[in-house]
Amino acid sequence: MAVDPSSLLSNSSSSTPELPWLQMVLGFIVVVNILHTYLDVRQLKAIKAPDPPAELKGLFTRELYDQAQAYSVDKWWFGFWHGLYNLVETVLWLQLRVTPWLWYSLPSWLPQPLAEMVAQNEIVHTVVFILASSLISMVMGLPWSLYSTFVIEERHGFNKQTLGLFVADLVKSLLLGAVFVPPLVGAFTYILQHAGPWVPLQLWAFVLVVSMFFLTIYPVVIAPLFNKYELLPQGSLRGKIEALAGSLKFPLKKLYTMDGSKRSAHSNAYMYGFFNNKRIVLFDTLIKECSEEQVVAVLAHELGHWKLRHTPINFVMSQFITLANFLLFAGFGFGKSRPAFIAFVLFQYLVTPVDEVIGFFTNAVSRRFEYQADGFAVQQGKGTELRQALLKLEETNKASLNVDPLYSAYHHSHPHITERLAAIDAALKKGQ
Repeated sequence: MAVDPSSLLSNSSSSTPELPWLQMVLGFIVVVNILHTYLDVRQLKAIKAPDPPAELKGLFTRELYDQAQAYSVDKWWFGFWHGLYNLVETVLWLQLRVTPWLWYSLPSWLPQPLAEMVAQNEIVHTVVFILASSLISMVMGLPWSLYSTFVIEERHGFNKQTLGLFVADLVKSLLLGAVFVPPLVGAFTYILQHAGPWVPLQLWAFVLVVSMFFLTIYPVVIAPLFNKYELLPQGSLRGKIEALAGSLKFPLKKLYTMDGSKRSAHSNAYMYGFFNNKRIVLFDTLIKECSEEQVVAVLAHELGHWKLRHTPINFVMSQFITLANFLLFAGFGFGKSRPAFIAFVLFQYLVTPVDEVIGFFTNAVSRRFEYQADGFAVQQGKGTELRQALLKLEETNKASLNVDPLYSAYHHSHPHITERLAAIDAALKKGQ
C-alpha cells in the first residue's frame, strides 16, 4: 500500500489520507516518552540510594559518593526537563504543521534571485529548508546547551571552556554545516528524485560513500579545528604503548595526545584509521589522572576491540540498519512523495518504535563487546591495572555508582562498573 503523507506534508486540511499518519506518529512519540519516563524514574530511585552497591563499598570515600550522587541527580533533572521540552516542542511542531508551513513560506523570506531558484528547483528548496531548519533547531537548543555546560558541568568541576571558546565552537560548527550540508542534501535529494525502483540501494550506496569519506577526513581535517593534537613525546609511556601494539601486530603509525582538558575534565582514549594506518589518541586528562600502567591497560582494552574486529562488525551492522531503513521508506511508498527529502525526514517519525528496538539491540551488542575487550586486556596481563583504571575513571568522572538494571540495559552501551569489575575478577581468577 502506498502512503500518502499529505497529512504531514500539506498545509491544507482538504486532503484525505488513507491512514491517520499524524495521529500514529504522535502516538508513537508519546508512548516512547512514557517508556523513557518510567525507566528514568527507576533510575532516579537508584541514584538516590543512601549507599553504594555492596561490591563498591570501601572503594570510594563517602565524600566522593555524595559528589557523584549530586552530579547524577542534577543531570537527571536536566534530562527530565529537557526531554519534556523536546516532547512538547515535537508534538506542537507536528500538530501545528510547522514543517509544511516553513517549506511553503520559505521563498517569501528570501531575496528575489534566491526566492526564484527555491520556487523553481526542489533541490535548492530542500537545501535552503534544511539549513533554515538546522539554524532554528540550533537556536532553540542553545539555552539548554549553555545551561548544561556553564551551570551543571561548572557546578561539579568539569567545565573548563570559556564562553568565548563555546561561541567559537558554535561558529565553526555552523561553517562546517554550511560547507557540507548543501552538497550532501542536494545529492541525497537528487537520488530520491531520480533513482526509481532502485532508490533504497542507491541511497544506501550514497550513505556508505559519505560515511567512509567522513571517517577519513574527520580525524585529520575536522577534529583539529576543535582540539590540538600533538605527538606523544618519547618516553616511558610511549615505549610501553608501542611495545603493547607491537606484541599484537597492531599497525600503529601515530600516537597523539589531545588537549581535552581545555573543555572538560572527563577522560577518554580512542583509535582510528583504515587498514595499516592506525592512530591512537589519548586525552591529556587520561594521562594526568592515571598511572602509565593504567593508561596502557585502557589501551589494551581498546586494542581488544581492534583485535576482535568489533569496529568493522559495528560498521557492517550500521550499514544493514541503514539499508533496512531505506527499504522501509520505499516499501511504504514515501519515495514517490514530493518534496522527496521532507517525506524522508517525516518518515523517520513513523519508524520511531523500530528505532527503539534497534537501539536496545545495538546496546546489547555493544555491552557484549565491552566485556570481550575487558577480557582481552586480562589476557594481555593487564587485568589488575584495568580494574584500577576503571575505578579511577569512575572516581574522576563522578559517575553514578548505583544504576537501575532495566534503565542500564535499555540506555547504556557499556556495562555498569560493578558488572565490569565482576567480569574482570572472574577472568583473573580463571587465569590463575
